[in-house]
Amino acid sequence: MSRPPTFVPPPCASARTLHTERGDFAVLDAVPAAGVRRRGTVLMLPGFTGSKEDFIALLEPLTDAGYRAVTVDGRGQYETAGPDDVSAYAQPELARDVLAQAAALSEARPHLLGHSLGGQIARAAVLLEPRTFATLTLMSSGPAAIVPEQQTRAKMLADALAALSMDEVWQAMRAMDPPPPQDARPGAGEDADDAADGGALRARWLRHSPAQLIATGRQLSTEPDRVAELAALPLPKHVVSGERDDTWPVPLMDEMAQRLDAHRTVIHGAEHSPNTDRPAETAAALVGFWHRH
Repeated sequence: MSRPPTFVPPPCASARTLHTERGDFAVLDAVPAAGVRRRGTVLMLPGFTGSKEDFIALLEPLTDAGYRAVTVDGRGQYETAGPDDVSAYAQPELARDVLAQAAALSEARPHLLGHSLGGQIARAAVLLEPRTFATLTLMSSGPAAIVPEQQTRAKMLADALAALSMDEVWQAMRAMDPPPPQDARPGAGEDADDAADGGALRARWLRHSPAQLIATGRQLSTEPDRVAELAALPLPKHVVSGERDDTWPVPLMDEMAQRLDAHRTVIHGAEHSPNTDRPAETAAALVGFWHRH
């Protein structure tokens, strides 16, 4: 899961509810300061087990560059409520949520960005209504299903969620974390989550819908290759990743970018979450792409 540096929004952003024709969604809405030239709006979708806070380190550099940045908890993610029915999280339903969110922003053709699972949901939304968006950015999101090792982990998580409480699953996941290095400084051997953010990651986990996690884990494990469909659309596309990724191999994302005739950015020093690993470099790459379109 992405580990944002903080769960506290920067001064440019406010936490609010986005009211849409498909329900209410929790968002962080970051706007450029007075006097900064407005260049557009971007709607940002988080990945599996993530939330709107995964983009929090991008908000100030994006607004400084003139972009309104709206990050959203999808249905069943963190602060957006969702039903207990797994069928409610079918990918077409999640894609239609994104279209409703874009309409509720009251902005002409926002840019759309999706990280990991969010990228595949973004792709589905664009394929439904391509004229809704100015551009599409797929961040650390591959052409089809996740690698077999990650499919196994998603299946293990689904099985655990069917039998245990969210807190019990959290404790089991933490027990599987690797031990801290032998030479760690005093205090560094504490639970990394609690030491970094005062338990905010755990609090976020506990508010996710188990049905959402089960349904989207299955989607990630069975997603078909829809690159040819997406390539047929004239929408400008951008494929971003770190230089290492254990969910989709980087060469696979290189190939996907070629098939899409998309702009390609590799963020050096980053892994599956460039948005948290190297936010300044990631923001610069995003802004450069959006400026050109």
